[in-house]
Amino acid sequence: MKKKVIVGLSGGVDSSVSALLLVREGYDVEAMYMRNWDSATNHDLLGNPDLAAPVCPQEVDYADAEKVAGKLGIKLHRHDFIQEYWDDVFTHFLKEYAGGRTPNPDILCNKYIKFKTFSEVAKGLGADLIAMGHYARVAHGPDGTRLYRGVDPDKDQTYFLCQLTQDQLANVLFPIGHLLKTEVRRIAREAGLPTAEKKDSTGICFIGERRFTDFLANYLPARPGDIVTDTGVVLGRHDGLMNHTIGQRKGLSIGGLKEFGKAPWFVVGKDLEHNRLIVAQGIDHPLLMSDSCMLEEVNWIPPEPLPATLSCTAKFRYRQADVPVTVAFGAGGTAEVRFAGAVRAVTPGQECVFYRNEECLGGGTIAAVFCAGVARGGTPREATR
Repeated sequence: MKKKVIVGLSGGVDSSVSALLLVREGYDVEAMYMRNWDSATNHDLLGNPDLAAPVCPQEVDYADAEKVAGKLGIKLHRHDFIQEYWDDVFTHFLKEYAGGRTPNPDILCNKYIKFKTFSEVAKGLGADLIAMGHYARVAHGPDGTRLYRGVDPDKDQTYFLCQLTQDQLANVLFPIGHLLKTEVRRIAREAGLPTAEKKDSTGICFIGERRFTDFLANYLPARPGDIVTDTGVVLGRHDGLMNHTIGQRKGLSIGGLKEFGKAPWFVVGKDLEHNRLIVAQGIDHPLLMSDSCMLEEVNWIPPEPLPATLSCTAKFRYRQADVPVTVAFGAGGTAEVRFAGAVRAVTPGQECVFYRNEECLGGGTIAAVFCAGVARGGTPREATR
């Protein structure tokens, strides 16, 4: 009997080609469109029913998914994961921003929605396997599953899959992980798929075309405060610490300060107690550099047991070059990561993801950052005017 696969069909070219390849390989293929966000429903959950109308063009994406399913002759299911997304992704997203950190909702969406709730619904529909249009590869063996980078270095998405477990990966296929993006486009054009030239989506889907700061203000009231140098000199005002991240240059509105010279300003820390944004001049300012960090919520993917220590490489943000590191794993999902050299703008709330050559080993959330044992992003000396 053919194995039944349900592929996540988003209405984009990557998932479209994934479905096409599965059909060509002889699987019994069905598709599912995930609806993760609804403005009216989520605003009601928050108690703010008068917020703006939906901002994500989900109906356009669903219509494209229908066209692709029709072209391929496969059944398309539509399922709402709105409540699950709110509970498991968005509330955490808000909590992290309120605490001055910069979270990555895509990692949580993969962990709790695409490879958990989606998989459960797919199994209820009789699926043996699920498939997603991620640029990643898996190798299923008798001892377990290994996760490898996608062949296209510019599109590899294992960074966002680092919190997946053996159980979640055991029945997963990534049909385009061995392809370059240009090849995916070519296959789509040659097959006449209606999404062949569709622009890739970017950013967080529930924000849509609005500015991120405008969206966030609907859920977390902004608290304006002072922008200060690392020595405490007040330079201007910020519109809320949640709207800024370590290493940020744009949007500070503090240019033209003749007494400080022409070097650009960058965010180097946040003083939560006094609601102050800390800035310094120079893209490689010492306060932007760190040589170690502490992690929490560490996840280990390979089938072998978690080691006590590990030498490998790591990424501290998506598309960053790999950095050689040594990792000492602790109790309760914690780890200490030491870098081979100084790294710029390592940010609490983001993910540190481990690699051994092409294999993704897992990762953890950055809880604190240090340089020579001194915490980064701390409070400056008392402000002066």
